[in-house]
Amino acid sequence: MSGTDGPVRATGAAGGTGADGGTGPAPGTASAPGTGPAPGTPAPDRPIRVLLAEDQSMVREALAALLGLEPDIEVVAQAARGDEVLAAALAGDVDVALLDIEMPGRTGIEAAAELRGALPELKVVVLTTFGRPGYLRSAMEAGAVAFLVKDAPASQLADAVRRVLAGERVIDPTLAAAALAEGANPLTAREREILRAAADGATNAELAAALHLSQGTVRNYLSTAIQKLAARNRAEAVGIAREKGWL
Repeated sequence: MSGTDGPVRATGAAGGTGADGGTGPAPGTASAPGTGPAPGTPAPDRPIRVLLAEDQSMVREALAALLGLEPDIEVVAQAARGDEVLAAALAGDVDVALLDIEMPGRTGIEAAAELRGALPELKVVVLTTFGRPGYLRSAMEAGAVAFLVKDAPASQLADAVRRVLAGERVIDPTLAAAALAEGANPLTAREREILRAAADGATNAELAAALHLSQGTVRNYLSTAIQKLAARNRAEAVGIAREKGWL
């Protein structure tokens, strides 16, 4: 499912008549030298510049090759880690960033939030192998304007690149329906933090030391999270939260 509303452009007369009878810019429309398109808008004579972030090199190279077949799209930057995304985007002067969710260093969702803060005009498309509804909500909250599964046809991905640059949102309809049916993430930020930290089997004492909390506070947060997820223990709570994309 995708939005259809795009930017509205004002239209008007291209020029006016000067005192000598010639034509020139209409009053108030003269532009300063060097004025170009707004940030995030590609010049009309250049292809759409794309950053592709994916930790699996074969997948990344395949996507880059497929997108490279499109006459109006050029993959100008690639990253294998989430913590390399911002630097690659800045160096490549990109218009659209395609981000995998699960990457080392930083997740695609975390990278999307970082891009939104540094390059607010950049359009972010999140790609995922896992159709987890919680990921969709997290991606949209982080500033992504599109959310697609990786096994979508290359033509669909290329079309999404064009559409987000035109101001649309592009969301896989199946994932959108699942996200609506699932509802919002019931866990608070602190509960998510403690569940993530507990995923490796750390004890309450170890969690308390790492998070600078008391053991009683850690125990209370874990208990609440387990109850919210209708889990039997912390390990099951971690599994449920991960499966739904809530961690």
